[in-house]
Amino acid sequence: MISKIEQDHQRFRQIVRGKIRKDLRRFLSRHELIGREGKRLVSIPVHDIDIPTFRYGDNSAGIGMGEGEEGDKVGAQPASGDNAGGEDQGQHILEVDVSLDELADILAEELELPRIEPKGEQQLQTIANKFTGIRQTGPASLRHFKRSYREALKRQLMMGDYDPDNPIIIPVKEDLRFRSFQEVKKPQSNAVIVYMMDVSGSMGDEQKELVRLEAFWIDTWLRRNYEGIESRFIVHDVRAAEVDRKTFFSLREDGGTRISSAYQCCKELLDSKYDPAAWNIYLFHFSDGDNSSEADNRQCVSLIQDQLVPRANMFGYCQVASAYGSGNFINVLREAFPDCLADADGPRLIASKVNTKDDIYDSLATFFKPGR
Repeated sequence: MISKIEQDHQRFRQIVRGKIRKDLRRFLSRHELIGREGKRLVSIPVHDIDIPTFRYGDNSAGIGMGEGEEGDKVGAQPASGDNAGGEDQGQHILEVDVSLDELADILAEELELPRIEPKGEQQLQTIANKFTGIRQTGPASLRHFKRSYREALKRQLMMGDYDPDNPIIIPVKEDLRFRSFQEVKKPQSNAVIVYMMDVSGSMGDEQKELVRLEAFWIDTWLRRNYEGIESRFIVHDVRAAEVDRKTFFSLREDGGTRISSAYQCCKELLDSKYDPAAWNIYLFHFSDGDNSSEADNRQCVSLIQDQLVPRANMFGYCQVASAYGSGNFINVLREAFPDCLADADGPRLIASKVNTKDDIYDSLATFFKPGR
């Protein structure tokens, strides 16, 4: 039976979920969630929720003398000087820790996202230990106390050594019993996310902030759907290279842009590390849509069509607004792939535009509505 305090806690969590879901677009657009590395938790600032507490009065003002007027505060001293306290009621903000899995579920409910079905052959086999019985030998860590006690009791009863007035049970070596196990193969769906980003001069801090927010939510949703996730990061201007996460979000160059360099680098990474028969592959490219030439646009289309999309569950192109970029590359993709390479299970190449933080919400829905 659920205790009263557990019922109250569950009700409080439901209230928190409702508040988060109601303000989810605001969390996405105003960067109001604070990630905490290591524990897969985020702190969500939730307005207008108070946890009930006892509040004790302040009796330091002494005993009141004389008659007061209705509405006077008991024991209150008028403030004075430059640091006088305000008289307006403050806004209550409570930070609530929410797991990333729960946050992903809230995201899915709000955006009506379907669960992702891993590709049929992308099942890695992991070995798990399953306890299946009892045996007479084994390590001390697997000793089964109840079965050992039972065997000792049976032995002492059969030998007439059991004294009900002094019921001392002493197991000997022959009484000990141990759990036995066997190794079983457990299917585990794994996925890799390859993030690619233009770091040329036209991609400034504002554009990188949009990418950071979108990548956080992409990562959160995919981790909810897979047992294991690996993230790889590629940056490019006219050349491309794989980097770590910190460099990915902080690096900025002042050169030109050749998008095909990122796609070629991604192809080589997949060739060397990620067999599409063993991995669910998600590719995301972030750019302001500026590219060096029409020839390179054609090279990009060829790489996407022949090398990247056939291996991937999804290729997502996210174009962020920049005052310096031409913004033409998304049109190149839409012209080259008018049906977005749709198949029976939904499109595998999906493009979205993010001009401001308010667009992140709709961009995530665009990417994951197909459920790939």
